[in-house]
Amino acid sequence: MKYLSGNEIRQKYLDFFKERGHLVLPSASLIPHDDPTLLLIGAGMAPFKPYFTGKVKPPATRITTCQKCVRTGDIENVGRTARHHTYFEMLGNFSFGDYFKKEVIPWAWEFLTKVLELPADKLWITVYPKDQEAYDLWHDVCGVPAERIVKLEDNWWEITSGGPCGPDSEIHIDLGEERGCGSPDCGPGCDCGRFLELWNLVFTQYNKEPDGSYTPLQHKNIDTGLGLERVASVLQNKPSNFETDLIFPIIEYACRVSGKTYNADPKDDVSLKVIADHARSVTFMIGDGILPSNEGRGYILRRVLRRAIRHGRLLGIRKEFLVGAADLVIDMYGDHYTDLREKKSYIEKVIAMEENSFLQTLEQGTDLLNQKIDAMRKAGSTVLNGEDAFQLYDTFGFPWELTEEILEEQGFTMDKEGFEKAMEAQRERARSARNDKEGKPVLYETRHLKLGVLTVDEASKNGKVAAIFPAH
Repeated sequence: MKYLSGNEIRQKYLDFFKERGHLVLPSASLIPHDDPTLLLIGAGMAPFKPYFTGKVKPPATRITTCQKCVRTGDIENVGRTARHHTYFEMLGNFSFGDYFKKEVIPWAWEFLTKVLELPADKLWITVYPKDQEAYDLWHDVCGVPAERIVKLEDNWWEITSGGPCGPDSEIHIDLGEERGCGSPDCGPGCDCGRFLELWNLVFTQYNKEPDGSYTPLQHKNIDTGLGLERVASVLQNKPSNFETDLIFPIIEYACRVSGKTYNADPKDDVSLKVIADHARSVTFMIGDGILPSNEGRGYILRRVLRRAIRHGRLLGIRKEFLVGAADLVIDMYGDHYTDLREKKSYIEKVIAMEENSFLQTLEQGTDLLNQKIDAMRKAGSTVLNGEDAFQLYDTFGFPWELTEEILEEQGFTMDKEGFEKAMEAQRERARSARNDKEGKPVLYETRHLKLGVLTVDEASKNGKVAAIFPAH
């Protein structure tokens, strides 16, 4: 096993499959194209859904990519585990009615053991129990001993609503007994972390019909996903993805800005990791044209960005720092994702505006929430009233997820049902106001004012647009 940088691993993968007849495509945007079912691209195969379903003809029957992905479904685990991220990169090779198991399984084995030089005796395989073909290829062609091939019912991939599906096969690496739980049954599928899943090979060979039955596909497909950060952690001999060269330089930056030392305090480490992870997500999301907003993918961006700022506060950072983190991300990834360099000033501007705005909100909201927490402690309560949580959200623009997270850190919970009721009551008031035909705003006639005699108040910094009149 040899040390390789994250950039080297990415390039070796793409080159390997290019040599085997694959068209190398750049990563698709994080904004899904013509797919209303997704807010963001969260898997390597997601941009190719129309190719797998046959809706669109692919530019080639063999394609390979390194796809940037963002997922926030388990954002609360970021920084607390070795592998959870909001941003990650997925290496993939895809076949659309071209090659199948007998090609892709030996290729995967060759890439891991010959190109990356991972120790073959540390690699374990999982297969679907009824997929004898995959078992035989791993055992007879690749030479994996039977005791390191595990049959698991979980090795089946499908979408609940139906469509192309089939068995899959995962490749795991044994990180050593010291990483394990000590159970004699410990193996791939155990939650202890000793056996790290690196690569998943999906064999879409059936179509799930509306009645739940499975029909063999005329054209079988291959969809694989190899986690770049995970492979880097193995080749660089790091205990987690965060210590790899794909992320750790951002942690070092956060340490310099905050004056903290990594691995000195577990709580500080969580915040340092959150900042490093979220800085990557924010940079790539803005680079793909997503702007902070209060809904959809813009809300996801705003939430991730503000969460990073809040963890900066936990580290004692009182000034703006995210632009510097984004600049580092661009330096680290700009050689491969060249558009980041082209959009650098734009990314910086968006982050600076949002960070400056939220710092004021954060200070006001945190102070008020701390007052409520103190009052709860004195009253012996453990649940924040839903209306109080809504006041923070509605009056101060304090995200409810942030309120919930701060409460949880201090041993409290939020009355989510009460919050939702207060939210719905506000919506109803807004609907009623819109339908109030009698409530009309007062509009002052300003078209005949003599602008030359108006004075300018140099001390005034804020203004509000009351109305906009059409030109005559």
